[in-house]
Amino acid sequence: QVQLVESGGGLVQTGDSLRLSCAARGRTLSTYAVGWFRQAPGKERESVAAIGWSGGSSGYVDSVKGRFTISRDNAKNTVYLQMNSLKPEDTAVYYCATKIGRATLNVYEYNYWGQGTQVTVSS
Repeated sequence: QVQLVESGGGLVQTGDSLRLSCAARGRTLSTYAVGWFRQAPGKERESVAAIGWSGGSSGYVDSVKGRFTISRDNAKNTVYLQMNSLKPEDTAVYYCATKIGRATLNVYEYNYWGQGTQVTVSS
């Protein structure tokens, strides 16, 4: 079982940047695809970005394309989400999760989840 710990969230202003980290404990992350997801109050959890096990493939939801970048460092057992040009609508709890196989943006295909990190963007 993979244990995931997200960090890097915080309170920022519109246009600022944050880098979220997703660190794995107890098992190597290198054989899993990893996705980032977010959930705002009163809304369903939605996909943000996903990356394949090698880092060679990635995908993004349209609302973050050109602003967010997902990457991974398998030597550090960590996946990152660089978020630039943040907007108030990016405010949510951000989660990382893993799945076996290719990376997808389907939230229901992911098995192991972290506890989340809060991102708040003020206008």
